[in-house]
Amino acid sequence: MRAVIATIETLSLWAGRVAAILLTPLVLAMVYEVLSRYLFDAPTQWAFELSYMMMGTIFLLGLAYALRNDAHVKVDFIHARLPRRAIAVIDLVGYVALITLLGWLTYALFKDVLRVHRTGEGTGLSAWNPPLWPYFSVAVAGFALFTLQVAARILRNVAVLLGREIPPPGHHPGEIAEGAGTV
Repeated sequence: MRAVIATIETLSLWAGRVAAILLTPLVLAMVYEVLSRYLFDAPTQWAFELSYMMMGTIFLLGLAYALRNDAHVKVDFIHARLPRRAIAVIDLVGYVALITLLGWLTYALFKDVLRVHRTGEGTGLSAWNPPLWPYFSVAVAGFALFTLQVAARILRNVAVLLGREIPPPGHHPGEIAEGAGTV
């Protein structure tokens, strides 16, 4: 179980790193667009489409990374008062519901990728009109990675219920984990 979780969390880590790298070309494209539009009165046809696709990619790849690092916004005043096993049960129920929805969403998006690839559909938002299938493929990959990370969270919660808690990513042996001993 540890090896499966470690593999999934490594994929999520690398997805987050790719998302972080994409911030630089996004910023460069936006600066170029602003300079062309306002200094030279020559707006580009591609900047808007490229920027929303890159920003969407950053968010989609960042989903799994944020869950891996426990960085999603959450209300944890209840978690702070409950024992670790009770938290694991609550989280397990939520993650099982979420993985069901994510599995369905990933499958539906995959069908859309096949459809837009077959039809050659473009965005239709500018004269550039790039094909949609690469962006839809990123959406499938992002949600698939998020689904895998939710599966890793399910496995972590099962491990807690079985009394075999797995340390979070970045934990080094010998350190006392936050909340340790609150089972």
